[in-house]
Amino acid sequence: MPLPRLRLTPDVSHGPLDGAWWPRCDALELELPALVGSLDPSIGTITRVTVGTAAWPDAPQEVMAPGHVIEVALSNGAAEMHAITVDCGTVGRWELLVVPPDEPAGTAALLLTAASDPENPLSAPRLLALAESGLDGQDTWESEGGAGPR
Repeated sequence: MPLPRLRLTPDVSHGPLDGAWWPRCDALELELPALVGSLDPSIGTITRVTVGTAAWPDAPQEVMAPGHVIEVALSNGAAEMHAITVDCGTVGRWELLVVPPDEPAGTAALLLTAASDPENPLSAPRLLALAESGLDGQDTWESEGGAGPR
């Protein structure tokens, strides 16, 4: 199983996001076990994830992860459209931007960096909107209030 393309904020996040995940495909049952397996075991057992139905239209209700089953909750909310909420045993909840699998590598790298910046004030939908509008680079992220990619 290949390692997931994941970047988390160092320590505790103070923004709307705790990092970003760039899955290789839109099959949650294939991608989620690798994501869960790459997270530090000290965070506790991941018991549930919430994903947007638009991004994961064929998501199952449960996904097998190493040693346990993860409940998958679907949401139609705008905030969840491009995010995954991971409920962990000891650290609570993490909100991760989900970079679309077909995103070009350069744009995905900018999104991974921006979403994991502890000073990032932007939500998942806003970060993706900036990327889709073709705006990138330090000036764009700073104009939106973030420290931006470095």
